[in-house]
Amino acid sequence: MNNQKPKYHQIIEAAVKVIAENGYHGSQVSKIAKEANVADGTIYLYFKNKEHILVSLFEEKMGEFIERIAKAIEGSDSASDQLYTLIEMHFRQLSSDYYLAIVTQLELRQSNISLRLQINQVLKPYLKVIDGIIQKGIDQHQFKEDLNMPLVRQMIFGTLDEIVTNWVMKEQKYTLVDMVPEIHRMLVSALASK
Repeated sequence: MNNQKPKYHQIIEAAVKVIAENGYHGSQVSKIAKEANVADGTIYLYFKNKEHILVSLFEEKMGEFIERIAKAIEGSDSASDQLYTLIEMHFRQLSSDYYLAIVTQLELRQSNISLRLQINQVLKPYLKVIDGIIQKGIDQHQFKEDLNMPLVRQMIFGTLDEIVTNWVMKEQKYTLVDMVPEIHRMLVSALASK
């Protein structure tokens, strides 16, 4: 039982690399097994199929990320500061792991409806963190009272998501984290109560 978790994580890490290098459709389970240094059959002890591996790696990485963000923002009383932290951590997480950035920005966008629904479920806790920051900003009178919460959430997440996708497509020709102050300023000025 003790041995199971390390192998599971080994497979997840291998899957990130293999899917980033070969694309989701070009990533056979056997390639993932080879990269993870496990037998093909071992994969099936942990995962039903390739789709399950993709969703699981997103769940795993997103879960860790949400925990870190929640911990980082709980120390701040200002919604604006929390938003800054969220933007910075979002960019740091993906710029520190280019393979993961490729997988989240390109390979998770599959046309398979069942897969998309599963990915959306994994994303919900992150969107709740964004909602919490928006609500805090409204409560603190930093942000406008009449904000359309779902629309603002989409605006914030969509902005960060598109910037990272562009960075991946342009092969990291600039530093994501350098963009945090300007993006933060633009978002806060759009939300600010005056």
